Amino acid sequence: MKVLAYVDGVKAEITEQAAKSLTHMNLAFGHMRVTGELEAGHLQLPARFEQIRAWNPGVKILLSIVPFDPNAFTVCAADPALRVKFAGSCVETIAQYGFDGVDFDWEFPCMPSNGHDCSPADKRNFTLLCEDVRKAIGPNKLLTIAAGADLYYVDAVEPEELARILDFVCVMTYDLKCGFHALAGHHTQLYSSMGDVFRNSCDQALRLFHSRGIPKEKLLMGAAFYSRKWENIKDRNHGLLQISEKGGGYGPNYGLLAEQYINKNGFVRYWDDEAKAPYLFDGSIFLSYDDELSLKYKCEYIKEHGYGGIFYWEHSCDPSGALLAAIADNAR
Repeated sequence: MKVLAYVDGVKAEITEQAAKSLTHMNLAFGHMRVTGELEAGHLQLPARFEQIRAWNPGVKILLSIVPFDPNAFTVCAADPALRVKFAGSCVETIAQYGFDGVDFDWEFPCMPSNGHDCSPADKRNFTLLCEDVRKAIGPNKLLTIAAGADLYYVDAVEPEELARILDFVCVMTYDLKCGFHALAGHHTQLYSSMGDVFRNSCDQALRLFHSRGIPKEKLLMGAAFYSRKWENIKDRNHGLLQISEKGGGYGPNYGLLAEQYINKNGFVRYWDDEAKAPYLFDGSIFLSYDDELSLKYKCEYIKEHGYGGIFYWEHSCDPSGALLAAIADNAR
């Protein structure tokens, strides 16, 4: 079972225990330019690759890539010459820094909601970009993507085509409720609760991707080392599934939750056994997050159903290492 961490490549610290607990690390982020160039010189962690691999010779370290310039993915994917140039930049960067492959975090093809001038042509062009990069880096280097965890994503890409090109897909089964949702609820739940009008969950997302042609062993479930927060919630049902005046913003990371929020300062921890998810409520503020127990259920689900593994965003959000330890203990 794969255990993958998204790691801040500039400031994150990797301990020996963490390195030994992981099968994969995705460094965030390399920068894709609209010119087809790839930049990674700002990252600090590659200087520690030798030590990390001494602790865990089997760990695979990938560069996760986001668009630095607006529209970089759309522009480069649409132009055959830029696709080839970008693929060459991937090869050069892998060789220069010693990466084991690259990961694309395009949020999202065909979707203009993140302020990019996306196009319906992104659907086909993303496949062509992945094909060109695969040809360039060869079969012995890893090529993966981070994918939105709902119908909008699988309709905006070519899942069956990507399945034959990619090594695996990190399905971002967090932010399932976020700034788009004026309903206080779980943002990374394993299952949907009865009464939840948004029927999205980790289980639903992985089943959806598999139904569209991606083998189970190539699908990784996402976990959240941070929370989502809804404010001014009515004190009903401990805040769960109550309408908010606005969407859910980012809440504290897990380290801060453990220090100041979980059964502290007026916040009470509750457990939703349907969703297999914890939450906090103080009578007005609702916080959704993952903890050791929810991660145990996620790992058991992955093993029971034959999926490829688990990953999380983001490593520095839990300085104690408690959440990774829970994953490592239950991934065996």
